[in-house]
Amino acid sequence: MNDFLAALALVLVIEGLLYATAPEALRRAMAVILTQPPGAMRVAGLCAAVLGVFLLWLIRG
Repeated sequence: MNDFLAALALVLVIEGLLYATAPEALRRAMAVILTQPPGAMRVAGLCAAVLGVFLLWLIRG
């Protein structure tokens, strides 16, 4: 459980830094995302999840 909370905290830190340092770039990225079809977003989300699991497997091995 501690690992999960640490990972969640790290996500918040990274997102917070992105919003603080590049808000206009994030707005442009969100505008592009809004134009994407749901299927493309599902594929991108699935790829990100698989990559995350693979990286976790490599790190925690």
